[in-house]
Amino acid sequence: MAKYLLLKHYRGAPDAVNNIPMDQWTPAEISDHIKYMQDFAARLEQTGEFVDAQALAPEGMFVRFDGEGRPPVTDGPFAETKDLIAGWMAIDVESHERAVELAGELSAAPGAGGRPIHEWLELRPFMTEPPTISE
Repeated sequence: MAKYLLLKHYRGAPDAVNNIPMDQWTPAEISDHIKYMQDFAARLEQTGEFVDAQALAPEGMFVRFDGEGRPPVTDGPFAETKDLIAGWMAIDVESHERAVELAGELSAAPGAGGRPIHEWLELRPFMTEPPTISE
């Protein structure tokens, strides 16, 4: 089994086919989208392929250490994940091909007008062991 992260983007990926922002959807369209996501996760729980999923709130900030005894530095002049990442799902599948298949299916979640979004999802494998450094 191999674990993969499916990242849903607000922006930063190529435009989806049905590229109408969620804040312009009707309440019913939002409910249908969320139900699709929940049903997809429930099906993967039954097959043992579901690990976890979370939608992310739009609030957030970058934080970094700024030296001993100094307060952390927050934000900066760069795109932030709160502007980019809408949520994620972690899956544990038998093969890369299965991960691609599931990402394609998740991309078909309904959006405005009940039509599939055809959104781009970022598919990233979990690192299984630290990289080997040779000199």
